[in-house]
Amino acid sequence: MTDDAKGPVATAAGPQPHGFDERRAETLMQRVQHVLHARPILGPLAVLLLAIIAFSLVSDRFLTAANLGLVLQQVTVIAVLALGQTLVILTAGIDLSVGAIAVFSSIIMANLATDLGMPGVPALLAGIVCGTAMGAFNGFLVTRIALPPFIVTLGTLSIFFSLNSVVSRSETVRGTDMPSLMTWTGTAFSLGDLRITYGSIIMLLLFAFFYYALGYTAWGRHVYATGDDIEAARLAGIRTGRVLFSVYLVAGLVYAIGAWVLIGRLASASPNVGIEYNLNSITAVVLGGTSLFGGRGLVLGTLVGALIVGVFQNGLQLGGVDVVWQGFAIGLLVLVAVSIDQWIRKVRA
Repeated sequence: MTDDAKGPVATAAGPQPHGFDERRAETLMQRVQHVLHARPILGPLAVLLLAIIAFSLVSDRFLTAANLGLVLQQVTVIAVLALGQTLVILTAGIDLSVGAIAVFSSIIMANLATDLGMPGVPALLAGIVCGTAMGAFNGFLVTRIALPPFIVTLGTLSIFFSLNSVVSRSETVRGTDMPSLMTWTGTAFSLGDLRITYGSIIMLLLFAFFYYALGYTAWGRHVYATGDDIEAARLAGIRTGRVLFSVYLVAGLVYAIGAWVLIGRLASASPNVGIEYNLNSITAVVLGGTSLFGGRGLVLGTLVGALIVGVFQNGLQLGGVDVVWQGFAIGLLVLVAVSIDQWIRKVRA
Protein backbone atom coordinates (compact mmCIF):
# COMPACT_ATOMS: atom_id res chain seq x y z
CA MET A 1 0.00 0.00 0.00
CA THR A 2 1.38 3.37 -0.98
CA ASP A 3 1.63 6.38 1.31
CA ASP A 4 -1.07 8.13 -0.74
CA ALA A 5 -3.54 5.31 -0.15
CA LYS A 6 -2.90 5.43 3.60
CA GLY A 7 -3.51 9.17 3.89
CA PRO A 8 -6.80 10.32 5.46
CA VAL A 9 -7.33 12.95 2.79
CA ALA A 10 -8.07 11.81 -0.73
CA THR A 11 -5.23 12.67 -3.06
CA ALA A 12 -7.02 12.09 -6.37
CA ALA A 13 -8.01 15.74 -6.51
CA GLY A 14 -4.38 16.74 -6.21
CA PRO A 15 -2.63 18.57 -3.39
CA GLN A 16 -4.77 20.62 -0.97
CA PRO A 17 -4.24 24.39 -0.64
CA HIS A 18 -1.65 25.39 1.93
CA GLY A 19 -3.05 25.39 5.48
CA PHE A 20 -6.35 23.62 4.59
CA ASP A 21 -7.32 20.68 6.80
CA GLU A 22 -10.46 18.97 5.45
CA ARG A 23 -10.91 16.68 8.45
CA ARG A 24 -10.76 19.63 10.79
CA ALA A 25 -13.25 21.61 8.67
CA GLU A 26 -15.68 18.69 8.61
CA THR A 27 -15.37 18.26 12.35
CA LEU A 28 -16.16 21.92 12.95
CA MET A 29 -19.26 21.77 10.73
CA GLN A 30 -20.40 18.58 12.42
CA ARG A 31 -20.02 20.24 15.80
CA VAL A 32 -22.18 23.16 14.65
CA GLN A 33 -24.67 20.65 13.25
CA HIS A 34 -24.83 18.77 16.56
CA VAL A 35 -25.17 21.96 18.60
CA LEU A 36 -28.06 23.20 16.44
CA HIS A 37 -29.68 19.77 16.59
CA ALA A 38 -29.40 19.60 20.38
CA ARG A 39 -30.42 23.25 20.90
CA PRO A 40 -32.73 24.26 18.02
CA ILE A 41 -33.51 27.60 19.71
CA LEU A 42 -29.98 28.91 19.04
CA GLY A 43 -30.41 29.39 15.29
CA PRO A 44 -33.62 31.52 15.50
CA LEU A 45 -32.17 33.53 18.38
CA ALA A 46 -29.07 34.33 16.33
CA VAL A 47 -31.23 35.46 13.38
CA LEU A 48 -33.40 37.64 15.67
CA LEU A 49 -30.35 39.24 17.29
CA LEU A 50 -28.69 39.96 13.94
CA ALA A 51 -31.94 41.44 12.59
CA ILE A 52 -32.30 43.74 15.63
CA ILE A 53 -28.68 44.92 15.25
CA ALA A 54 -29.06 45.48 11.50
CA PHE A 55 -32.34 47.43 11.69
CA SER A 56 -31.13 49.51 14.65
CA LEU A 57 -28.34 50.70 12.33
CA VAL A 58 -30.82 51.43 9.53
CA SER A 59 -33.22 53.56 11.63
CA ASP A 60 -32.79 55.45 14.89
CA ARG A 61 -36.46 54.85 15.65
CA PHE A 62 -36.22 51.06 15.56
CA LEU A 63 -34.62 50.41 18.95
CA THR A 64 -36.99 52.62 20.94
CA ALA A 65 -39.32 51.30 23.62
CA ALA A 66 -42.36 52.66 21.78
CA ASN A 67 -41.43 50.87 18.55
CA LEU A 68 -40.52 47.58 20.25
CA GLY A 69 -43.87 47.68 22.06
CA LEU A 70 -45.55 48.15 18.68
CA VAL A 71 -43.70 45.12 17.27
CA LEU A 72 -44.89 43.01 20.22
CA GLN A 73 -48.49 44.12 19.66
CA GLN A 74 -48.27 43.37 15.93
CA VAL A 75 -47.01 39.80 16.41
CA THR A 76 -49.36 38.83 19.24
CA VAL A 77 -52.15 37.31 17.12
CA ILE A 78 -49.77 35.49 14.79
CA ALA A 79 -47.75 34.15 17.72
CA VAL A 80 -50.83 32.69 19.45
CA LEU A 81 -52.07 31.05 16.25
CA ALA A 82 -48.56 29.78 15.47
CA LEU A 83 -48.47 28.18 18.93
CA GLY A 84 -51.41 25.94 17.99
CA GLN A 85 -49.83 25.31 14.59
CA THR A 86 -46.61 24.22 16.34
CA LEU A 87 -48.46 21.45 18.19
CA VAL A 88 -49.81 20.09 14.91
CA ILE A 89 -46.49 20.33 13.06
CA LEU A 90 -44.67 18.57 15.91
CA THR A 91 -46.82 15.53 15.03
CA ALA A 92 -45.66 15.79 11.39
CA GLY A 93 -49.00 17.31 10.38
CA ILE A 94 -50.04 20.74 9.16
CA ASP A 95 -53.14 22.87 9.75
CA LEU A 96 -54.42 25.06 6.91
CA SER A 97 -57.63 25.93 8.77
CA VAL A 98 -55.96 28.09 11.43
CA GLY A 99 -57.29 31.42 10.19
CA ALA A 100 -60.76 30.05 9.45
CA ILE A 101 -61.16 28.63 12.98
CA ALA A 102 -59.93 31.83 14.61
CA VAL A 103 -62.18 34.08 12.53
CA PHE A 104 -65.23 31.82 12.97
CA SER A 105 -64.71 31.76 16.74
CA SER A 106 -64.46 35.57 16.80
CA ILE A 107 -67.68 35.84 14.76
CA ILE A 108 -69.48 33.53 17.19
CA MET A 109 -68.29 35.56 20.19
CA ALA A 110 -69.30 38.87 18.61
CA ASN A 111 -72.66 37.78 17.22
CA LEU A 112 -73.80 36.07 20.42
CA ALA A 113 -72.93 39.22 22.34
CA THR A 114 -74.61 41.65 19.93
CA ASP A 115 -77.47 39.78 18.20
CA LEU A 116 -78.58 37.75 21.23
CA GLY A 117 -77.47 40.23 23.88
CA MET A 118 -75.44 37.57 25.66
CA PRO A 119 -73.09 38.83 28.45
CA GLY A 120 -69.36 38.85 27.75
CA VAL A 121 -68.30 35.74 29.69
CA PRO A 122 -70.78 33.23 28.20
CA ALA A 123 -70.28 34.68 24.71
CA LEU A 124 -66.53 34.30 25.10
CA LEU A 125 -66.83 30.74 26.41
CA ALA A 126 -69.19 29.81 23.56
CA GLY A 127 -66.62 31.01 21.01
CA ILE A 128 -63.86 29.05 22.74
CA VAL A 129 -66.00 25.90 22.82
CA CYS A 130 -66.78 26.40 19.12
CA GLY A 131 -63.09 26.71 18.17
CA THR A 132 -62.21 23.67 20.27
CA ALA A 133 -64.96 21.65 18.57
CA MET A 134 -63.64 22.63 15.13
CA GLY A 135 -60.17 21.48 16.13
CA ALA A 136 -61.66 18.22 17.41
CA PHE A 137 -63.43 17.77 14.06
CA ASN A 138 -60.07 18.02 12.29
CA GLY A 139 -58.61 15.52 14.75
CA PHE A 140 -61.51 13.11 14.20
CA LEU A 141 -60.97 13.12 10.43
CA VAL A 142 -57.21 12.65 10.81
CA THR A 143 -57.37 9.82 13.37
CA ARG A 144 -60.66 8.00 12.72
CA ILE A 145 -61.02 8.41 8.96
CA ALA A 146 -57.21 8.34 8.52
CA LEU A 147 -57.16 11.23 6.07
CA PRO A 148 -53.90 13.20 5.57
CA PRO A 149 -53.81 16.38 7.69
CA PHE A 150 -53.14 18.52 4.62
CA ILE A 151 -56.29 17.27 2.87
CA VAL A 152 -58.44 17.47 6.01
CA THR A 153 -57.51 21.04 6.87
CA LEU A 154 -57.64 22.16 3.24
CA GLY A 155 -61.24 20.99 3.15
CA THR A 156 -62.23 22.43 6.51
CA LEU A 157 -60.55 25.70 5.53
CA SER A 158 -63.19 26.20 2.83
CA ILE A 159 -66.01 24.88 5.01
CA PHE A 160 -65.23 27.12 7.98
CA PHE A 161 -64.72 30.24 5.87
CA SER A 162 -68.07 29.62 4.15
CA LEU A 163 -69.71 29.26 7.56
CA ASN A 164 -68.10 32.56 8.55
CA SER A 165 -69.95 34.33 5.74
CA VAL A 166 -73.24 32.61 6.56
CA VAL A 167 -73.18 33.27 10.30
CA SER A 168 -71.89 36.83 10.02
CA ARG A 169 -73.99 37.69 6.93
CA SER A 170 -70.67 39.13 5.66
CA GLU A 171 -71.00 42.00 8.14
CA THR A 172 -68.36 43.34 10.49
CA VAL A 173 -69.26 43.77 14.17
CA ARG A 174 -67.66 46.84 15.73
CA GLY A 175 -65.94 46.62 19.07
CA THR A 176 -68.05 49.47 20.45
CA ASP A 177 -71.16 47.30 20.01
CA MET A 178 -69.70 44.42 22.05
CA PRO A 179 -69.27 43.98 25.82
CA SER A 180 -65.97 45.44 27.03
CA LEU A 181 -64.65 41.94 27.80
CA MET A 182 -64.55 41.18 24.06
CA THR A 183 -62.07 43.97 23.32
CA TRP A 184 -60.22 43.84 26.67
CA THR A 185 -57.27 42.00 25.08
CA GLY A 186 -56.53 45.12 23.02
CA THR A 187 -56.28 47.36 26.09
CA ALA A 188 -52.72 48.57 26.67
CA PHE A 189 -50.82 49.60 29.77
CA SER A 190 -47.46 51.33 30.08
CA LEU A 191 -44.12 50.14 31.40
CA GLY A 192 -42.16 53.34 30.99
CA ASP A 193 -42.30 54.12 27.27
CA LEU A 194 -43.22 50.51 26.49
CA ARG A 195 -46.91 49.95 25.70
CA ILE A 196 -48.08 46.35 26.25
CA THR A 197 -51.56 44.97 25.65
CA TYR A 198 -53.28 42.36 27.80
CA GLY A 199 -53.41 40.24 24.65
CA SER A 200 -49.61 40.13 24.70
CA ILE A 201 -49.69 39.02 28.34
CA ILE A 202 -52.11 36.20 27.43
CA MET A 203 -49.75 35.22 24.61
CA LEU A 204 -46.76 34.99 26.96
CA LEU A 205 -48.76 32.95 29.51
CA LEU A 206 -49.84 30.51 26.78
CA PHE A 207 -46.25 30.01 25.64
CA ALA A 208 -45.10 29.46 29.24
CA PHE A 209 -47.85 26.88 29.79
CA PHE A 210 -47.13 24.88 26.63
CA TYR A 211 -43.37 25.11 27.22
CA TYR A 212 -44.02 23.23 30.46
CA ALA A 213 -46.64 20.87 28.98
CA LEU A 214 -44.41 19.77 26.11
CA GLY A 215 -41.19 19.61 28.07
CA TYR A 216 -42.21 18.22 31.43
CA THR A 217 -45.32 16.04 31.01
CA ALA A 218 -45.99 12.58 29.59
CA TRP A 219 -48.37 14.13 27.05
CA GLY A 220 -45.58 16.32 25.72
CA ARG A 221 -43.19 13.39 25.37
CA HIS A 222 -45.86 11.42 23.54
CA VAL A 223 -46.42 14.32 21.12
CA TYR A 224 -42.72 14.39 20.23
CA ALA A 225 -42.52 10.59 19.96
CA THR A 226 -45.59 10.42 17.70
CA GLY A 227 -44.21 13.08 15.40
CA ASP A 228 -40.73 11.58 15.27
CA ASP A 229 -41.81 8.04 14.32
CA ILE A 230 -45.48 7.16 14.74
CA GLU A 231 -45.00 3.43 14.20
CA ALA A 232 -42.20 3.21 16.75
CA ALA A 233 -44.30 5.22 19.19
CA ARG A 234 -47.23 2.83 18.71
CA LEU A 235 -44.99 -0.20 19.28
CA ALA A 236 -43.72 1.49 22.45
CA GLY A 237 -47.26 1.49 23.82
CA ILE A 238 -48.24 5.08 23.08
CA ARG A 239 -51.84 5.51 21.96
CA THR A 240 -50.90 7.60 18.97
CA GLY A 241 -54.50 8.08 17.82
CA ARG A 242 -55.44 9.68 21.13
CA VAL A 243 -52.32 11.83 21.07
CA LEU A 244 -53.07 13.10 17.56
CA PHE A 245 -56.73 13.79 18.41
CA SER A 246 -55.75 15.68 21.56
CA VAL A 247 -53.26 17.79 19.62
CA TYR A 248 -55.87 18.97 17.08
CA LEU A 249 -58.41 19.57 19.86
CA VAL A 250 -55.94 21.63 21.91
CA ALA A 251 -54.83 23.49 18.79
CA GLY A 252 -58.48 24.47 18.17
CA LEU A 253 -58.68 25.73 21.76
CA VAL A 254 -55.57 27.86 21.23
CA TYR A 255 -56.95 29.25 17.94
CA ALA A 256 -60.15 30.24 19.76
CA ILE A 257 -58.16 32.13 22.40
CA GLY A 258 -56.35 33.72 19.47
CA ALA A 259 -59.77 34.82 18.21
CA TRP A 260 -60.33 36.74 21.43
CA VAL A 261 -56.93 38.40 21.02
CA LEU A 262 -57.81 39.14 17.38
CA ILE A 263 -60.98 41.01 18.36
CA GLY A 264 -58.97 43.14 20.77
CA ARG A 265 -56.30 43.82 18.16
CA LEU A 266 -58.75 44.87 15.42
CA ALA A 267 -61.39 46.32 17.77
CA SER A 268 -63.92 44.44 15.64
CA ALA A 269 -64.91 40.97 14.41
CA SER A 270 -64.85 40.64 10.63
CA PRO A 271 -65.34 37.61 8.35
CA ASN A 272 -63.08 39.23 5.75
CA VAL A 273 -59.78 38.66 7.58
CA GLY A 274 -57.76 35.58 8.39
CA ILE A 275 -56.56 34.15 5.06
CA GLU A 276 -53.03 35.42 5.68
CA TYR A 277 -52.91 33.85 9.14
CA ASN A 278 -52.45 30.35 7.69
CA LEU A 279 -49.18 31.08 5.92
CA ASN A 280 -47.98 33.52 8.59
CA SER A 281 -48.43 30.95 11.35
CA ILE A 282 -46.51 28.31 9.37
CA THR A 283 -43.79 30.87 8.62
CA ALA A 284 -43.36 31.64 12.33
CA VAL A 285 -43.15 27.94 13.17
CA VAL A 286 -40.55 27.22 10.47
CA LEU A 287 -38.43 30.27 11.33
CA GLY A 288 -38.57 29.15 14.96
CA GLY A 289 -36.74 25.95 14.13
CA THR A 290 -39.59 23.43 14.35
CA SER A 291 -39.15 20.73 11.75
CA LEU A 292 -41.93 20.32 9.17
CA PHE A 293 -41.20 16.59 9.37
CA GLY A 294 -42.26 16.45 13.02
CA GLY A 295 -40.64 15.40 16.28
CA ARG A 296 -38.27 18.34 16.72
CA GLY A 297 -38.81 21.91 17.86
CA LEU A 298 -39.74 24.16 20.75
CA VAL A 299 -42.68 26.48 21.34
CA LEU A 300 -40.23 29.17 22.47
CA GLY A 301 -38.67 28.89 19.01
CA THR A 302 -42.08 29.69 17.54
CA LEU A 303 -42.28 32.83 19.69
CA VAL A 304 -38.84 33.84 18.39
CA GLY A 305 -39.97 33.02 14.84
CA ALA A 306 -42.99 35.30 15.18
CA LEU A 307 -40.75 38.05 16.53
CA ILE A 308 -38.40 37.58 13.55
CA VAL A 309 -41.32 38.16 11.18
CA GLY A 310 -42.44 41.21 13.17
CA VAL A 311 -38.94 42.68 13.39
CA PHE A 312 -38.33 42.21 9.66
CA GLN A 313 -41.66 43.76 8.68
CA ASN A 314 -41.23 46.68 11.08
CA GLY A 315 -37.56 47.24 10.21
CA LEU A 316 -38.19 47.14 6.47
CA GLN A 317 -41.09 49.58 6.84
CA LEU A 318 -38.90 52.00 8.79
CA GLY A 319 -36.25 51.59 6.07
CA GLY A 320 -38.80 52.57 3.42
CA VAL A 321 -38.76 49.18 1.68
CA ASP A 322 -41.78 48.45 -0.53
CA VAL A 323 -44.28 45.93 0.88
CA VAL A 324 -43.63 43.62 -2.11
CA TRP A 325 -39.96 43.30 -1.15
CA GLN A 326 -40.95 42.72 2.47
CA GLY A 327 -42.78 39.58 1.33
CA PHE A 328 -39.77 38.64 -0.79
CA ALA A 329 -37.46 38.89 2.24
CA ILE A 330 -39.76 36.82 4.48
CA GLY A 331 -40.12 34.15 1.78
CA LEU A 332 -36.36 33.99 1.39
CA LEU A 333 -35.99 33.57 5.15
CA VAL A 334 -38.40 30.62 5.10
CA LEU A 335 -36.43 28.88 2.34
CA VAL A 336 -33.19 29.36 4.24
CA ALA A 337 -34.79 28.06 7.45
CA VAL A 338 -36.10 24.91 5.76
CA SER A 339 -32.71 24.30 4.09
CA ILE A 340 -30.95 24.60 7.44
CA ASP A 341 -33.50 22.24 8.99
CA GLN A 342 -32.78 19.63 6.31
CA TRP A 343 -29.05 20.00 6.95
CA ILE A 344 -29.50 19.65 10.71
CA ARG A 345 -31.59 16.51 10.33
CA LYS A 346 -28.67 14.78 8.54
CA VAL A 347 -26.86 14.66 11.87
CA ARG A 348 -29.11 11.75 12.75
CA ALA A 349 -27.93 9.66 9.79
